[in-house]
This record gives sequence, structure tokens and C-alpha cells, in this order.
Amino acid sequence: MKRAVPITMVACALLNVGCSRRIYDPAWATVPYPTELHTTITADMQVFRKGTDLEIVNSTSHSYADFDLWINQRYLRRVESLPAGRSVTVSLWDFKDEYGDRFYAGGFFRTREAQEVRLVEIQPAAGQPMLGLIAIRAEEVRVGPEPGR
Repeated sequence: MKRAVPITMVACALLNVGCSRRIYDPAWATVPYPTELHTTITADMQVFRKGTDLEIVNSTSHSYADFDLWINQRYLRRVESLPAGRSVTVSLWDFKDEYGDRFYAGGFFRTREAQEVRLVEIQPAAGQPMLGLIAIRAEEVRVGPEPGR
């Protein structure tokens, strides 16, 4: 009977690991975040999270083409074009890290809490410094009366 307890514990641990599979694929692996290129320079561009998408509003007179977009100094996605005075929408599911792990964007059928978007940066070209964007944090919308009323 004493042997059954450790075996049961090991079986439960293996079952728990098997059920918490990460959403990744080594073929999706990107490059690591280039920390030496991080700056405090920001551009007049706003980033809004809309569910599982990001909308980037380019309020500048400069267009960007074929650049890397970084989230939280970890997740990367290539963007083809961001014209001056225009906006572009990208899926958060398209961002991956150096290990092939996807940004967990959440959604209706999510199995865990969605990751937050805290820092968004553009790397105009390889070896060039980062350019920070203004990430607008989405506030929760209250439905109904305020508490205590």
C-alpha cells in the first residue's frame, strides 16, 4: 500500500504536465530581443489592443516598411508596411519568441489568462536602435451601477 502513494503522485504529476501543453513550435523560433539596441526614444504612434489584435496608429509623417515589431521585449513579428498618417492591424497570435513560443492573446475559447501588452517597439532595420510606441492600456468597461450605489 505504501508503494501506491508515490506511484499515484508521479502519475498525477505526469498527467498535470501533459495537460498543460504550451502553444509553440520550434519552427516558429525567432531571434532573441536585442537588449543592446533598446532606447528610451519614442515615436508619436499609439497602439491599441482590440481583443486578439493590435491596432497601430502612425500619427507621424514618416512611413515604415518591412520592419520588426516587438512586444514586451520578447515577442517578434515582421510588418510589411505602416504608412504615415495611417493605421495597421496585426494579430497578436502572429508574435513569437526566440524559442518558438507564441504570444498568448486569449480570445473566446481561451484556456488561460491572456498576456498583457506593456511595451511595443519598432526596429526599423537589423542593427538599428528600437523606437518605442505609446501602448494605450485597455481599461475594463463597467456594466451596471458603481459599487456601493
